[in-house]
Amino acid sequence: MSETGSIGAVIVAAGRGERAGNPEDGPKQYRSIGGRAVLAWTLEAFQNHPRIGQIAVVIHPDDHALLSRSAEQTNARSSLIVVEGGAERQQSVLRGLEALEEAELAHVLVHDGVRPFVSSAVIDRVVEALESGEQAALPVVAVADTLKKSITGEHVDGTISRTGLYGAQTPQGFAYSAILDAHHAAAGANMSDFTDDASIAEWSGLSVALVDGEPDNVKLTTARDMTVADEKLKSREYTAGLPDVRTGNGYDVHALVAGDRVILCGIEIPHDQALSGHSDADVAFHALTDALLATCGAGDIGDHFPPSDPQWAGAPSRIFLKHAADIVASAGGSVMNADVTLICEAPKIGPHRDAMRHSLAEVLGIAVDRCSVKATTNEKIGFVGRREGIAAIATATVVYRSTDNG
Repeated sequence: MSETGSIGAVIVAAGRGERAGNPEDGPKQYRSIGGRAVLAWTLEAFQNHPRIGQIAVVIHPDDHALLSRSAEQTNARSSLIVVEGGAERQQSVLRGLEALEEAELAHVLVHDGVRPFVSSAVIDRVVEALESGEQAALPVVAVADTLKKSITGEHVDGTISRTGLYGAQTPQGFAYSAILDAHHAAAGANMSDFTDDASIAEWSGLSVALVDGEPDNVKLTTARDMTVADEKLKSREYTAGLPDVRTGNGYDVHALVAGDRVILCGIEIPHDQALSGHSDADVAFHALTDALLATCGAGDIGDHFPPSDPQWAGAPSRIFLKHAADIVASAGGSVMNADVTLICEAPKIGPHRDAMRHSLAEVLGIAVDRCSVKATTNEKIGFVGRREGIAAIATATVVYRSTDNG
């Protein structure tokens, strides 16, 4: 694996963007989307990537002030080498590559400055292909639309099979010396009509590997592209500002057998029957345990406390509930509300409701007014109506802060 710093990047941002709307708004790479310049988003993706070392940004000679303002909008860890570009993209890339010669790079990525949605995953895939020995790597997406050919642009002259066709994206990755030599050769041959750097690599005889691109890694070209990108980033910012509130549900049922008490929400209630189960069969705590685990995708009670494990025989179910609450807390969650509905013909729950709520509050470490216990009958219908069992439905509301687990 290459050492950090042996992979460089050239960010091409010297164009004028004539199709991106009103020229008075300035070049498209400096127009605002989501409150920052397009180029600021792009630069930050590369400057903060742990595998990327030296970065050359190629700009128009008139755009130094615009670049400075864009760079100030980033939260970037590394500085930039600023290069003035040429009349064509191909010339600009060559100047960017030449500006990195002293860095002694093993590999280089070339990226369009107006692709602000490039992800770390795409960058990683390109880098990994180069590190595996490929001379060049190109992120692509398979062509999904049916392709039509028209000579005049007025009528269809034929349909082109989309089998094996891909749309090319950036960053395109290369062995540094190989792509620099290819660019020099193309310039020496007065070949200036290449539309991307992979084309130059192909022309020079380099093998170009395909890696998965991403549909979101779009190149902003038109005024509509700018509008859509702005709305997307504003929506992302809005969503990121929302609290991470999650709700989990749990359901459990246990059979009633001969006995003299039941345990519900940790409270012993005298009764002419008992709940059957491997533990104390507290159906309410079991349902609420599942509800809590559901808020962070942590499975269910059986995953953590298998009924086949003899150590849980007769165990108090508050152990299970406390374990689920601890898992939630370790994932960055705070329990905001716990609601349990018991479905049974008997015993009467009303006289014990407050004790149950306090029991819930104690185990979960929350205020009593955040704990609710309700009960209903099944109108003598079904197994509950026949007093063959008691069911419980539980709902838990948890707010998570941003963590790796949450």
